[in-house]
Amino acid sequence: MIKLAFNILRLVRPRQWIKNFAVFAPITFAGGLFDAQFLTNAIGAFIVFCGLSSATYIINDIFDIKKDRLHPFKKFRPIAHGDIPVSFGISFAVLLIVASLYLAKGITPTFFAIGIVYLFIQFFYSMFLKSLAVVDILAIASGYILRVYGGEFATGLHISVWLLLTTISISLFIAIGKRRSELTLLSANKEADIAATRESLSHYSDRLLDVYASIFATSTFIAYSLFTFLENPGGFRLNVSVLVPDTLSAFFERKWLMITILPVVYGLMRYLQDIYEKHEGESPERVLLSDKPLLTSVIIWVIMVVVLIYFVSPNSAF
Repeated sequence: MIKLAFNILRLVRPRQWIKNFAVFAPITFAGGLFDAQFLTNAIGAFIVFCGLSSATYIINDIFDIKKDRLHPFKKFRPIAHGDIPVSFGISFAVLLIVASLYLAKGITPTFFAIGIVYLFIQFFYSMFLKSLAVVDILAIASGYILRVYGGEFATGLHISVWLLLTTISISLFIAIGKRRSELTLLSANKEADIAATRESLSHYSDRLLDVYASIFATSTFIAYSLFTFLENPGGFRLNVSVLVPDTLSAFFERKWLMITILPVVYGLMRYLQDIYEKHEGESPERVLLSDKPLLTSVIIWVIMVVVLIYFVSPNSAF
């Protein structure tokens, strides 16, 4: 029984749930993090995405059972390794989907619709989208984007267009890094058949993925910088007129979020280092949790954002 429970835990991949914290982005940046109703809905959205994402991982493992057995690491997954029967995996995935959608329906109708869209995209990804070059990257990135939209529709709090562009850019950046690391890993294994393990990888070259990664790392930096410069989150006003001339006082009162660009830039550079120097990135959540400097930069960024939005920035609307 203990062994079965452990294999089920491996099957649902709880470490991947860290991606679902993206649903808290709307209430955080919209100033509703400490509102009980908004926070309750966001937590509910987080739980729903944990259930839905775990179900899609199981479905993906079932579709990929033969290919995973050819992969140097994925062959040890519970279904590919034979630790969990396929029939049990299907039943458990259906249970997770039904329970998650039932909970989603009780949050808001639009959030329920987002859950359905997420399921469809992930299902089609497992079926054939993962085999299509470029489309596979867009499908992976859509999962991150839908999590942010899920948080928006669950709470009714909207995110700015610049934060949306930042989300799109960093989602594509992470998806490309994932493919780049997979290609590096399989290329280093002389016995691995890249096309048989993941067909879309055979259509990518190192140079092409490097260009893609450069494009979206840059666009992430630009979009987030513009977000911090153009947006004016609510909070408590910090009077700096006694420290700087009146002409600069209003500027500093409105632009405190620009300070958070520093940990973002460091995080992007560190993640690129993990991809190219350490040949990691196939599993973004593993990189985040195992790379202490990267994890520290993310924690510092979160603390800075919360402090600046809720205790420093002016009360005026966006």
